[in-house]
Amino acid sequence: MTPHRRRPAVRRAARLVPPVAAAALLLPLAACGNAGELRGAGATPTAVGPVRLWPELPPVTAPPLDYGESDTRRVPGVRVPEGGVRDVDPVAVVRAELAADAEGQGGADGVDERTARAVRRCGTEREACPVLRPYYRDLTGDGREELILAVRVADQQVAVRCYLAEDGGLTRVMSTVEQLVSVELAGRDLILRAVSAGIPGYEYRTAWSWDARQGTMLPARDEIVRVKPTPPPPAPLPPAPLQSPGAPSTGDPSTGDPSVDQPSVDQPSAGGPGAEPEAAARTAPAPEERKRQPEARTAYGTEPEARTATRMATHTAAGAAAGPR
Repeated sequence: MTPHRRRPAVRRAARLVPPVAAAALLLPLAACGNAGELRGAGATPTAVGPVRLWPELPPVTAPPLDYGESDTRRVPGVRVPEGGVRDVDPVAVVRAELAADAEGQGGADGVDERTARAVRRCGTEREACPVLRPYYRDLTGDGREELILAVRVADQQVAVRCYLAEDGGLTRVMSTVEQLVSVELAGRDLILRAVSAGIPGYEYRTAWSWDARQGTMLPARDEIVRVKPTPPPPAPLPPAPLQSPGAPSTGDPSTGDPSVDQPSVDQPSAGGPGAEPEAAARTAPAPEERKRQPEARTAYGTEPEARTATRMATHTAAGAAAGPR
């Protein structure tokens, strides 16, 4: 006798599932058939390499104008303690540079005489001191912090300087003067945003970075960036209308309720020192009237009589609707 083979459980389960339910189970599988497939993004533009213009130009033999971006200067008379640049007085650093630059040899980043006098008075006039709060950041990547200073100078400009601690002293490795919009630190870059001269709606953005070969900070990236226009300030509210001297004022000044009429300041109130006796007598209520207010009148008489008439009319209408017992 041939043994009976057991059918797979899947086939038995398929018989138990109605055709409609099976179709419903297959719909999500059919919908996911195209998921994850690659789709074309259109034609790729052809890459165009740089083209050299005027290749016959001779090479440059004379150096260009030196703007002093890579100049460094040792700060005389300032010693850096073992704790680093955080233990150095920033005002003392600026004063030491001013003393060494008595003849105005600081170049384009030199400090004007008015600012120099204000720096010398920083000890007694702290509020007027042009030396701003110092910042500290590792700009060279050697694990030690550098000193970043800023001094307000003439013509709404700010002199920004960076100092490196080496051999127990300070060396200035960066200096510039700009009409600054903001100064930012991004990683080891010092980013200066300055006002654009003659190009409304734009600003200069310069990123100063440490150059180990030159041993100084250089303006590695210099660009002109369009900025969003500043929205105009909201228009001021119109002034409140002036009140004439003899007109009565509206509103209660103590509660702020405009619906309550108050007597005018210039017009004396009834019963006051400036009021006539007859007017005071007419307006001032009698003691009996203050104690017992008159009852409100309605179409049915006084208020208690009106309530009684309303109850009687209600009972009469209810009895007529119910009919004779």
